[in-house]
Amino acid sequence: MNKTTKSKAVLETVEPIGKRVLIRKDEDKKKTKSGIHLPDKIEIPTLTGRVVSISTEVESDSNYPIEQYDRVLFNPKEAIPVDFEGDNRLYVVPIENIVAVFRKA
Repeated sequence: MNKTTKSKAVLETVEPIGKRVLIRKDEDKKKTKSGIHLPDKIEIPTLTGRVVSISTEVESDSNYPIEQYDRVLFNPKEAIPVDFEGDNRLYVVPIENIVAVFRKA
């Protein structure tokens, strides 16, 4: 085989642009806080996730103290799902829709 037909695994990445971050949404909860398991069709929607990637515009702006791997609470109203993985848990979220960052004291 020559170099043009030889297949190589290409790692695809998603980089948000503008004032946006890429978030991996946490799994929806399958049981309540009191320990009651919910049927498969019923889940408690989760509005939290981990920051996977930050746009350069957000990264360079000191008004947004968000870092990669931070756990955040976000408003999913304007979140854009990324059809990148089979489970579709990646979302591009405008920075204004991140309402809280979880920090350890």
